[in-house]
Amino acid sequence: MDLAALRREYQQRGLDLDDAAAEPFTQFERWFREIGAAGVIEEPNAVVVATAGPSGRPTARHVLAKAVDGRGLVFYTNYGSRKARDLDANPQASAVFAWSAIARQVTFTGPVEKVTAEESDAYFASRPRGSQLGAWASTQSRPVADRAELERAYADVEASFADGPVPRPDGWGGYRIVADEVEFWQGRPNRLHDRIVYVRADGGWRRQRLAP
Repeated sequence: MDLAALRREYQQRGLDLDDAAAEPFTQFERWFREIGAAGVIEEPNAVVVATAGPSGRPTARHVLAKAVDGRGLVFYTNYGSRKARDLDANPQASAVFAWSAIARQVTFTGPVEKVTAEESDAYFASRPRGSQLGAWASTQSRPVADRAELERAYADVEASFADGPVPRPDGWGGYRIVADEVEFWQGRPNRLHDRIVYVRADGGWRRQRLAP
């Protein structure tokens, strides 16, 4: 596949305000199907989530979005991780899907809430066993002496569960960004990019074009 030609195709196609869906989650579904069909990104659900703690100092990291629907964007993590500590202090976040292969990005911004225990249980049960064990073994974001310490913790957890089911740790679960602003960015020639932003207003969504 000629990636340069594919990128030019999307740059020429652009995104017009009149063609955008009435609400952002339908528009996101359209774009997500297209990036999946293009087959040029291994994990199109990879998203950079930015948070800030009580000091205001921001941090960002890649996670995998596990759901995007009318309720918002969901990702999972250890509730003791740095991002979780940030969200405990300041429950706001921004998340960016960067699909550079076709010159597109989508940004979700808004308040954050924990998903229900039932949702976290259901997702955890769907994970590969190795990932389930890893969630028990890792004290995410905390200092460790070396790689061997991690491997010993994993081996201990693996032995403790033997061949039985692995339940979800109490300190592990999901967050939902309840987006009140969603921006779609399409790269265009001469840096005259298309930017369409959706903002929650009066129980619905207001759309507008932004200057690049």
